[in-house]
Formats: sequence, structure tokens, C-alpha cells
Amino acid sequence: MGKRVLVAARDLFFRSKLAAVIQAVGAEGTRDVAACDLAVIELGAADVEARIRALVGRGIPVLAFGSHVKPDEQRAPREAGAVAVPNSQVEERLRGMLG
Repeated sequence: MGKRVLVAARDLFFRSKLAAVIQAVGAEGTRDVAACDLAVIELGAADVEARIRALVGRGIPVLAFGSHVKPDEQRAPREAGAVAVPNSQVEERLRGMLG
């Protein structure tokens, strides 16, 4: 069985693009936070930093992504141990993390 990937994204466009990447590499999407091997989280939600810290604290790799015009938004996830990239790089980075 491939990796189980949690995608927490408000944007339907990104959710569908990321789901396609997950499927293409033979991984599986999940909504179960407790059962994921990797989490992909869209930045911008009020509780996102706490969520990222909790996942990283459990040893779950986190790929955070957000707008390139808000680079400061990516600093806290990086400091928490996540990989944080602009929207334009999330698909490529996800492929790399699943490869």
C-alpha cells in the first residue's frame, strides 16, 4: 500500500490537483489525521500553525503551501518543522515527497 496523504485545502482547485498527484504516484488520500503518513496543508486558516505543530510533533511530515505574495506566512510552518512552499511549487514538491 502507498502512503496515506491528508490534504487540508479550502481551495477546490488545489484539492483536485493534489488528489490527482496523489493518485498518479500510487498513494492514497485520507481524511483521517490519525492515519496519515503525510499532510498537505493550505496556509491561511486561523488554526493552521497549531495543526502543523501537532502533526510535526507526532512525526508526520507536513507540506504547507500558500500565496507567494505572503512569504511571511510560510515562516512559522518552516520554523515548526514543515516544508513550506508557494502555491506554484506545491505539486512538484508533493511528487518529490511521495517519490
